[in-house]
Formats: sequence, structure tokens, C-alpha cells
Amino acid sequence: MRTLFLLLLVAGLAFSCAQRKVASPEAGEAGAVSGARAGEGETVGEQELAAVQTEDIQGPSAMKLTEEEIRRIFKDIHFDYDRYDIKDEDKPTLRAIADWMLNNPPARLVIEGHCDERGTNEYNLGLGDRRARATKDYLVSLGVSARRLQTVSYGEERPLCTEKNEGCWRQNRRAHFVVVKEEASK
Repeated sequence: MRTLFLLLLVAGLAFSCAQRKVASPEAGEAGAVSGARAGEGETVGEQELAAVQTEDIQGPSAMKLTEEEIRRIFKDIHFDYDRYDIKDEDKPTLRAIADWMLNNPPARLVIEGHCDERGTNEYNLGLGDRRARATKDYLVSLGVSARRLQTVSYGEERPLCTEKNEGCWRQNRRAHFVVVKEEASK
């Protein structure tokens, strides 16, 4: 099933470079720790995703966060090379994010999965997806509703650092968080 999903994802990317996979929250979340299943996601265009990002933690429709809160709470977490497991050192960061989400019910969170430049584009999109989903699963295990969490993979497309060395690659292997305010009509 996962292989079929990845093949469909790769085929979709081949025909439309301007779209990314955004996983929708699953229906039966009652404390379960599981990623979105194939076929449950929706594809949003690059412009739609850019619109979501303009409403991130610094935008006008965002929850009221100070710059200090953004730096303190919504820090990127990082992954080892070719891995997507959550490191012990990142668990306090995820706990702080979960606590904030539990105290701010209208907020939704987009979890972006990123990779370094090594590997093919297709492989890195899949790895970025696994990183974002692992992060989502961990937040769900801390009590955050899966309905309030979405994932997107950018693979190697949005590096923080472009030098070709381990120190730079380490910065790019990350999950990044974008907070959006829940629409009043939902």
C-alpha cells in the first residue's frame, strides 16, 4: 500500500511540478498514533500552499504569538541522515508545541518535512513525508488532535543552507512548523 502511494505521488509530481502532497487528518484518531493513509490526502497547488504560509505564525490571521514565543516554542526539529525517527533531544520541543496546541484549540499546524540534497528528488520527497508524519504521530501521541495537523514534504527543495558539508546538511534535515488559525466557518 505504501509503495503504491509513493508511486502515485511520484507520478503526480512528474505531471505537475506545481503541486505538493498535503496529508489530511485521519477520521478515527481517538488517541491512535498513525500517519494518514493513502488516498486520504488532498493536493494543493503551490499558490494555495503559499497562501497558507502567509497566514503562518507571523501573519495577520494567526494566533497571537510574540516573536519570543515563536523562537521558544516552534523550533525546528532535526533528523539524522536517511532517518525519520524522533530524537530524544527533540522531544521537549515537541512537548512544548503540543502544550501550546492543547491550550490554543482554534490553531492548526502544518508540519513540513525537509531533507538535505543527497538522494534523488523522489526519494527525498518520500523521506520528507515520513519525517513530517513521524512528527505528526508524536504530537498525536501527546494528545494533539490529528484533525488539527497536516503534513507536507518539500524534500530537498527548500534548504536553509546550501554549502556541501555535513554541518549544512544537518540543518536541512528537519521538520518545520507553520501555525494557522482555524477558519470561523469550520
